[in-house]
Amino acid sequence: MSYDYLIFIGRFEPFHNGHEEVVNKALALSHKVIILVGSAYQPRTLRNPWDYSEREAMIRLCFSSEANKRILIFPLMDYTYNEPLWIRSVQQLVGGVVHNNIASHAKIGLIGRYKDSSSYYLSQFPQWGRVDVENYKNLCATDIRLAYFTQGTLSDVHPHIARELEKFKHTPHYEQVALEQRFINSYKKGWENAPYAPTFVTVDAVVIQAGHILLIHRKAQPGKGLMALPGGFVNQHEKLKDALLRELREETRIKVPTPVLAGSITKQEVFDDPYRSSRGRTITHAYLLELQGDSLPKVKGGDDASHAFWVPFGEIKPEQMFEDHFHIIQAMVG
Repeated sequence: MSYDYLIFIGRFEPFHNGHEEVVNKALALSHKVIILVGSAYQPRTLRNPWDYSEREAMIRLCFSSEANKRILIFPLMDYTYNEPLWIRSVQQLVGGVVHNNIASHAKIGLIGRYKDSSSYYLSQFPQWGRVDVENYKNLCATDIRLAYFTQGTLSDVHPHIARELEKFKHTPHYEQVALEQRFINSYKKGWENAPYAPTFVTVDAVVIQAGHILLIHRKAQPGKGLMALPGGFVNQHEKLKDALLRELREETRIKVPTPVLAGSITKQEVFDDPYRSSRGRTITHAYLLELQGDSLPKVKGGDDASHAFWVPFGEIKPEQMFEDHFHIIQAMVG
């Protein structure tokens, strides 16, 4: 064996025949294979329709019991706006596995294929060896997902996975993702004849007080029912801060005078991950508002929010948050 451990990082949405080919190669080259399943604990969308446990089960279905003994699978959270923290998480996960399973210095490698800007991570771990692989039959998980959720067709996955995904088509989760994608397709028709795709500008309010953060439940698609930061689109003749205060007032009806809200702004940051919104290229300006006192102001959902409420910091769950709002909170509040 060339390596003690080979690491394979991916989202595996779904785990297709190309991924299976990479794992088989890794098994041939190493004693153990560490698979890190990225974008763990995300809300269900067309980009991330399956949770971590479902993806782990898909992977296990493709291999024999003997092979599965050599495959170690772990969830890997996104840190969209903190790349050093993501790199540290990978290092810590791998370090924990190696420390617990081998006494001497282990030979570790990273296996994968550099396909586009999303594969940049392959160059972020110079301390490990690198095994490059070719694209197996030019398979693309994005194309497989799109066909599955828009046409109900499925190809290029292991037969065991195909059977499980056929069952998945009869679950509320499938209908939720398919319904949201139909909405997105209809939404994008609004500019299909434009010479260029638009770039949207939005604002989001990160309002905190006494260890709590102000959130809403989204009333409509996309992300219907998910928790979100109060916010929305900037009007054509509106300044950013004015848009923020308007959206905050409309969606939460917060019982705090507007001048006090404006005076409570302590930070502003731009969040521009190209994949942050399924609606299209959307750049948001987030504002941190730090309210004083230990009595939380009354709030009530309005406009695009079915509810508005205060949540303790410790109860925020990324899989229940809309788009990248969990990561915005992490960046703004810590």
